[in-house]
Amino acid sequence: EAFSSVTCFLSLYRFQACVYFASVFQATSCGIHYLASVFMAVTPNFVCGFPGNVSSVLFHNSSATSIEDIWTLWTSTENYIVAQLENGEIWELDQCSRSKREVSLDLAYEYKGNKSVFPCSDGFLYDDTKWKSTVVTQWDLVCDREWLAKLIQPTFMLGVLIGAVIFGDIADRVGRQRVIWFTSAGQFVFGIAVAFTFDYYSFVIVRFLLAMVSSGYLVVAFVYVTEFVGIKARTWASMHVHAFFAMGIMVVALVGFLVRTWWVYQIFLSIATLPFVLCCWMLPETPFWLLSEERYEDAQKVIDTMARWNKVSTPCKVSELCSVQQDDLASGRMGDDDTSSAKKHNILDLFCNWQIARRTITVWLIWFTGSLGYYVFSLSSVSLGGNEYLNLFLIGAVELPCYIIACVAMDKLGRRNTLIPFLILSALICVLIMFIPQDFNILIILANMAGKFSIGVAFGLIYLYTAELYPTIVRSLAVGSGSMMCRVGSVVAPFCVYLRSVWIFMPLLLVGIMALLSGILTIMLPETLGKPLTNTLVEATEMGRNKKSCSEKTPPAHSGAVLEKIEMFGQERISADK
Repeated sequence: EAFSSVTCFLSLYRFQACVYFASVFQATSCGIHYLASVFMAVTPNFVCGFPGNVSSVLFHNSSATSIEDIWTLWTSTENYIVAQLENGEIWELDQCSRSKREVSLDLAYEYKGNKSVFPCSDGFLYDDTKWKSTVVTQWDLVCDREWLAKLIQPTFMLGVLIGAVIFGDIADRVGRQRVIWFTSAGQFVFGIAVAFTFDYYSFVIVRFLLAMVSSGYLVVAFVYVTEFVGIKARTWASMHVHAFFAMGIMVVALVGFLVRTWWVYQIFLSIATLPFVLCCWMLPETPFWLLSEERYEDAQKVIDTMARWNKVSTPCKVSELCSVQQDDLASGRMGDDDTSSAKKHNILDLFCNWQIARRTITVWLIWFTGSLGYYVFSLSSVSLGGNEYLNLFLIGAVELPCYIIACVAMDKLGRRNTLIPFLILSALICVLIMFIPQDFNILIILANMAGKFSIGVAFGLIYLYTAELYPTIVRSLAVGSGSMMCRVGSVVAPFCVYLRSVWIFMPLLLVGIMALLSGILTIMLPETLGKPLTNTLVEATEMGRNKKSCSEKTPPAHSGAVLEKIEMFGQERISADK
């Protein structure tokens, strides 16, 4: 039964299926760019550069003629290298400083005499056995410039936050189609431009712009596919946009394994979705946006095209739909004279009483925790030991089944009853990882995959659950504000990962605490499975079994009338033709 809606969608709605898969294919590029920095901004082993030509190098009891032979022995940032120059001088090379021995009698690793300390004015020497070039080695983002490297991912996520706000609003004004065109082309152009930036600051600026268009595409793509997909398959279709994002993470791991120069790596990642850029102009505008703009002829053309693809001989007419909507609106006015003066709602309506306010705080916390945990597990995967490319690939691959489990569980057990155990499970896994010995790499990787799986279920489910918890008049506001908290979590996540330098388990501890708190608070949320969507804040409050309500009187909502009628007409025509 769980897969029947998807099968029906693919067989009966050919046009929508083609539009869906074409649109979500580009979501792969969003996953690519979001996680590209895990390999592009790697900091390899390094030491201060030599002040002259080297004759021999010493590391503990091992000697060599070049530093390349030493990197395989390097085990800790506390290490240093002793080098003898051709002029006889002996230098100790640390990561962020170098010292000249005053007495140069013989080459020995231990030295108790006087030293003269100098800065790394001759640059740095990097271990290029794994990565030939990264942005860190390109612009020496180490030592006193290390903070610049740590800002690469947070500034990208800040662009994600701003892009979601800007392009979400633009899509409502100029249409989904044009925003998809622009953001798709922008991902390719800015993605390629990143590879040809000439310094760190231009790199960060172009990456910021890339983040904005990537986020803009992902936000608008959710709306776009939702407006094209029928009610039966909408849950599965919207959830599996995340799956294509996860495939992008897997592509990052694969390309990172094959290409070890950062700018070539960036180019390969950017051209991965070039086919979509070349054909995205063929995607139509959604009929619902066209109807909202009163472009009835254009909407009819799209509906006729859908009918031809779906082999529907008698497509629905926009004139019939509009007449039905006008009748609905007229009857609404007769039932309530205050409709014409409907109150405009704002963020404060999400806190109109204690019941709704508590619900909003809990939902925001779940959004924040889901995003924080998602990116902490993803960004930390390359530091788990073993093969970092395989680790990231598995962290992405584990998401594919988690969304299937989420879809089945939320329809069988309910939204709340699925969300609570997976949030608490992710918290328990975070605690479990802390007790696994660091030598057990495979067990650590499997535990992190389980953590990513559990937080992924919660992260994917909260989109739909939020929409069902709030009434029509503030539903978009609730989902939008939750999405903002999600972006805040994605900005905080890189800084959380950097706390590994304070304590290796600090990121997991923070995610575990947040997940446990979110899971406990979710117990107080109402279950929405099988319940009709609410229209007013009074109804939403009563859904929480609290008779205390907002004092205002809100008009009935008719925003979904056209959508429902189009889907009803489409299903009736298809059933008749089949």
